[in-house]
Amino acid sequence: MVVLQLRFLLVPFLTSIMGAAQYIMQDAALMNYIDRRFLSLEKRLEKCNQDIRDYVEEFRDFSKMALSRLAGLNNYKAEIKSEVENLLTRIERAQRDIDYFGSVTNSNTCIEVHEDLVKQQLFEEAEEKKKLKLMLNASCDHMLAGIKSLKIVKKTGNKHGSWMKDPGKKHTKIYLLNGSVNNVILEFANIMTFMESNHTLKARKVTLPFPWEGTGHIIYRGFLFYHRYGSLNEIIKFNIQKRNIIDKMLLPGAGRIPAYQLSPSTKIDLAIDEQGLWAIHAEPETAGNIVITKINHITMAVEHTWDTSCNSKDAEAAFMACNTLYVVYNYPSGGTSRIQCVYDVLDAVNTHEIPVLHFPKRQGSHSAIHYNPKEKQLFAWGDGSQIIYKLHTKPKV
Repeated sequence: MVVLQLRFLLVPFLTSIMGAAQYIMQDAALMNYIDRRFLSLEKRLEKCNQDIRDYVEEFRDFSKMALSRLAGLNNYKAEIKSEVENLLTRIERAQRDIDYFGSVTNSNTCIEVHEDLVKQQLFEEAEEKKKLKLMLNASCDHMLAGIKSLKIVKKTGNKHGSWMKDPGKKHTKIYLLNGSVNNVILEFANIMTFMESNHTLKARKVTLPFPWEGTGHIIYRGFLFYHRYGSLNEIIKFNIQKRNIIDKMLLPGAGRIPAYQLSPSTKIDLAIDEQGLWAIHAEPETAGNIVITKINHITMAVEHTWDTSCNSKDAEAAFMACNTLYVVYNYPSGGTSRIQCVYDVLDAVNTHEIPVLHFPKRQGSHSAIHYNPKEKQLFAWGDGSQIIYKLHTKPKV
């Protein structure tokens, strides 16, 4: 009887235990399912976060590229404008040549007209020369006959650079522009201060808003004229005392190839002579021959341009003196510099009879040569040395 009662008691108990175990198993399976779902969600969230990070990084890269291209847009605009101006100039020249040759190839009935055209052309050329002589002051009648001597004033700075005096001022200040890319001018009270060993301590430093390119800059009447680094052909006029930009211009046709093959960093070489400011450069359209342009230093406007017969191959520098271009050549490995191409813009010099002029007592190369019309001397930079060359001149023939 007792056993029967125990059976009745155990059956419900065991049933309840089995039911509880079943619920526990179901709960465990549910928790396991929920855990798996959470893990799946976490993985998806992590992938989503990674995708967002990738998209943000791609957007940053795109923004940088867009900003870079926008920054260069103004430069491209200036270059295109310069190219268009240069193209228009050359089209005008070509049109004149086409008109002339068209008249030459006419039939015999046009011979009289052809002669009239020739006379007209000769008359126009004569008038043009008269205007140029008035503009350039034909009283400048001397030419270079030789280089008498040299003086190495100091050896300081990089291999490339330039130094000079201001021929348009009465003061004796010396200016040092070190390197082919820089934005700091060193101004010295006189040449003795410059020659001192600790010269940089006594120099006045003038910082430019934009760096220069090459070594073709020049200082004239208190202004620095230089080719702006990173631009194709922008020339800046900078007031040294007030330390601000006064004006700027684009030089048509310049900046695409070096002015001199042996000085590749100089695309535009600015020069000063008795007539004022000039620009010397080369163009692909002239087969690398040097082009010279007269610039009004006050208005920064082009006054006239000449295509010369002097080639930029093996040239290292050039300078203007009394309306005449003198091109300095050397060997790629360095050697004795020599002047063997001369071009006078007024045809007042018989360039075929000028002998080759050698620079004395020096082996090496020049990165810049500037003529000082006030002192009739050359201020040159050769392999880090600052050199003065004294000149011997004679009347033009």
